[in-house]
Amino acid sequence: MKLWLTAQELADLGLDGFPATKRGVHKVIEREGWGETDLARKREGRAGGGGFEFHIDLLPLPQRLAYAGSFVRIEQSDFLNETDVSLTTAERTARDAKVIVLKVAERFRKTCGMGATASDHLFSELYLAGEVPVPGWVTDAIKRVSIRTLARWRRQMRLDINRLGSDASKARKGTGVLERAEGGRLKNYCLAVHASNQFLSAKHIRHTALAEFGETILVETTRGQKRVPMPPLRTFQNALKGWKSEYRNELLKITDPDAYRSHVQFAMTGAHRVERLNQKWEIDASPVDAMTTDGRKNLYMAIDLYSRRVVLLISDTARASAVGLLIRKCLLEWGVPELIKTDNGADFAARATVRLLDALGIEQEFSAPYTPQQKGTVERVIGTFQRDCCAPLPGFVGHSVADRKVIEARRQFSDRLGTDDAKMFQVELSAGDLQIEADRWAREQYAHSPHESLKRRTPFQIANSWTGDVRAIKDPECLDVLLAPVPGKDGLRKVTKQGVKVDREYYLPVCGVMPGAEVLCRHDPSDIGRLWLFEPDGEMYLGEAVNPDLAGLDPVHVAARVKALQKAHESEKLAEIRKEKRKITPRTVLEAQRSAYAQSASVLAFPQRREPHVTPKSLAAADVKKRPEPRALSDAEQQMMESLKADAGQAPAPVHKLQSMETPEARFKRALAFEARLAQGQALSDDDALWLTAYQAGPEYRAHRLIWEDRKPQRNGVSPA
Repeated sequence: MKLWLTAQELADLGLDGFPATKRGVHKVIEREGWGETDLARKREGRAGGGGFEFHIDLLPLPQRLAYAGSFVRIEQSDFLNETDVSLTTAERTARDAKVIVLKVAERFRKTCGMGATASDHLFSELYLAGEVPVPGWVTDAIKRVSIRTLARWRRQMRLDINRLGSDASKARKGTGVLERAEGGRLKNYCLAVHASNQFLSAKHIRHTALAEFGETILVETTRGQKRVPMPPLRTFQNALKGWKSEYRNELLKITDPDAYRSHVQFAMTGAHRVERLNQKWEIDASPVDAMTTDGRKNLYMAIDLYSRRVVLLISDTARASAVGLLIRKCLLEWGVPELIKTDNGADFAARATVRLLDALGIEQEFSAPYTPQQKGTVERVIGTFQRDCCAPLPGFVGHSVADRKVIEARRQFSDRLGTDDAKMFQVELSAGDLQIEADRWAREQYAHSPHESLKRRTPFQIANSWTGDVRAIKDPECLDVLLAPVPGKDGLRKVTKQGVKVDREYYLPVCGVMPGAEVLCRHDPSDIGRLWLFEPDGEMYLGEAVNPDLAGLDPVHVAARVKALQKAHESEKLAEIRKEKRKITPRTVLEAQRSAYAQSASVLAFPQRREPHVTPKSLAAADVKKRPEPRALSDAEQQMMESLKADAGQAPAPVHKLQSMETPEARFKRALAFEARLAQGQALSDDDALWLTAYQAGPEYRAHRLIWEDRKPQRNGVSPA
């Protein structure tokens, strides 16, 4: 770039706002008096001289900058910079912008042929005027440059290029009074107050801080610690504004955990992958965002993680029975899964749900409490259903309380005064209609929508492309039995002589289940008077138990049938026992006992040395045994003895024969003989009648009577039933 130009050369530049002819340039020279300054000189290197040339500094600033700017060039290599992960984004941006400016300035100095100072001065003016064609992000990072600025940057660049990186906000960070007060405790205390109630203003927080720390606070300075007055309210407002931005995620985690999980916490998309159809299902429930003519209902949803297909069930309330019906619906449509993931809700952790899954051999996995992200797939699909299917339905009440208020506000206050929810939200669908609409959405709309997680394929395509095995329920009717309600908590009952007691009613087993047995009971959904009885583990069906009154049966007929079954059951078991019992006599066990211990009779014990042990009381007791010699009777005693002997010679009183030596069989035969005499109209003696009455009331008579009656048909030539 030439710094000294003649009038003709100045005219040839064609600068905007400057004469483009030699004569016009001379008029400017004469008017401005350029020839009388030090920036005008005679031309050199031409014989005889003649004419002057002028320094470009004589040009007006716009024309001078336009002329110098034509020599500024930007090359692609200027944008090649190093990367350093130790710098922040702002620091890297500032460093790269300064490096680009230094490269352009250095190239301009070499092009114009001026010294470093003059070149930097002119370049600074060009940059300030916007004549340096650098990208916009460079001018945003560097507003202006100067000679000293360029010199300082060159010096820092020679030492370490990363020194050019700077972040103004970082340089000021942590230098405020509230940041440094009380060793940082004041800042943490203010954040704690805000976290306890995010609706408190800066004024509330400052008053709380005054009550905690007092009117003055301790601040660390370069000269040591000193006490300063508590900052004013404006300082608290500015600091709180910055802290809310700096600690946004941390404060959100404390004040609104749900929002933190939804918008901040990292979501491991695809972290729980499955490889097979029906390998893992997820089930969850939620209130439906649409009202029906039967009231607001609950939605149960199941999703197969492999194919992303879904099944929905509309239920009145959150109950274990609804979970069972949803599982039944899925089993009939999809087959049997390997595992079902649920939360810890009372309906999913209920005994009925656990018992159903255990009976079907399905593993159940519970998510940790307050961690809906562990079953995030079904959570998201429920949200999709609420937005995609419920929003267009009549009776839509909004996805939140705020949405509901917006819907209510559509009508004037006078119109909705005294209006119930059904009219307010234009409810038209019944619960059955809502179930039909939910099934249509799942099968026709959602199942045929491409999913990003399925690589733009649909759940229908994924499910139908599966070529592996699918476990299916062989007998769908067994699901009705497994879903039948059980009485109480676990359905276990003990059979008594009155039957099975359920809800203060007795059910007689008509299947041969005897008293004392423990059974698992299930109600017959179609007949309130019947119970289905199973083994306690539920793996074997035993039969039915009926309540004659509730089932509409004849109680006498049912009782006779139960007794007949009991008699047949006991007779079958007692036949062999009675056969062997006849071989056993009272001496059988005695002889066996003697034989068992016969060898012990020949075992002798070693003699032991014994020391006599006496006490004063034992000696006194021994004196009792030392009886004196009998003395002779006196005359009066002798006469009394003679009188007693005379009385003994009289006839003895009647003695009754003792019956204690009779065997049980003999006593029973005697009782039968007395009963036969009574049946023939013969009278018994008072003693015999008293004996018979007492004997008939005892257990011995009743036991022999039962045995005698069992043998009676055989004696008549008829075998027992």
